[in-house]
Amino acid sequence: MAARRSRAGVPAVVGGVLGALLLAGCSGTANGSEGTEGTEGTEDGTDTAAEGGACAPEDVVLVGQVRNQTNPYEAAWLEGGDAFAESVGLEQQTLTYDGDSQQQQEQIRQVLAAGDMSCTVINALPNGDSDTTPIVAAADEAGAWLVTQWNKPADLDPAEYDRWIAHLTYDGQESGYQIAKAIFEEMGGSGGVVALQGILDTAAAQDRFAGLQRALEEYPDIELLDEQTADFDRATALEVTRTLLTQHGDAIGGVWAANDDMALGALQALEAAGVDGVAVAGIDAVPEALDAIADGSMTATVSSDGPWQGAIGLAMGYCAATGELDVASVDADDRAFYAEQFLITADNVAEFSDPELDLDELSCDSLFSRATGPIAGS
Repeated sequence: MAARRSRAGVPAVVGGVLGALLLAGCSGTANGSEGTEGTEGTEDGTDTAAEGGACAPEDVVLVGQVRNQTNPYEAAWLEGGDAFAESVGLEQQTLTYDGDSQQQQEQIRQVLAAGDMSCTVINALPNGDSDTTPIVAAADEAGAWLVTQWNKPADLDPAEYDRWIAHLTYDGQESGYQIAKAIFEEMGGSGGVVALQGILDTAAAQDRFAGLQRALEEYPDIELLDEQTADFDRATALEVTRTLLTQHGDAIGGVWAANDDMALGALQALEAAGVDGVAVAGIDAVPEALDAIADGSMTATVSSDGPWQGAIGLAMGYCAATGELDVASVDADDRAFYAEQFLITADNVAEFSDPELDLDELSCDSLFSRATGPIAGS
């Protein structure tokens, strides 16, 4: 199956999004707080239909939150959210927190302070594992629908919550292992590599590095010369790679990066230093990485399909809010699951270079079609 990427334009950050949400929450219409036609209100004025997961489609509020839009993977995530929102006649409210956990939590608090949250959907990328717990607690208390992705503590289980629909991630050890093997094979099975790690307080970074270590055990003639964190950031990776080139020089035959943005930063450093013939791989399948694989300057990437992630989280929430998905009936293995991913090399990059978001995969009866199994430890 090929990854799919929406062609919709990347949205600008909505400067007044929190104010807009506050107004929506207080208006009595955006979240159904005054009831919809054909529904009964309780004596205290709440909407029993909304409480039961039967919001009118036009009353659903869709919120997508990522770190930033300078990372092309996260920009693609927001593209996917926009495409889904447009398909159901709504707009995605976008929030970015620049990798600042405190800012992320404050944004969530402000969104959830906007009144009746029973028709609000949040699709969030927690900054780190420790950030997921307060997000879940706040959304649960407010009664908002929530989908989280990538980062959560192993002992935090969506199945124990009514409105935390799902947490999805990818088998990071497998993706880290796959790109490591691609690099090692490109190097002929011997030589030195350096590793660029992501944000260390994330399961994604930890698991991907474990995948590299697993591959190293299978290739005894490959030496890990050095490993440094570059925080999933291109500019940081550029500077770190410059330093690593100074320290290790011609001994570097490969650069393993925990995401494409860092891999692209490493490529910039290699090009600036006039170094070629170094195998470089990352994860995320962002357009620039696909182009680099196509022209031979990059070896491999793994697609987690950012546009699908941005869309599927909102689709799950939308289906739950409108009553088309009964969260209580979802299998426990699908409440915290690994999603399908794809290794991309020069052999198959053409299949991934011009994809589109498949809206059929976002229908309420297809929401878990990419689930490959429960997250270990969940």
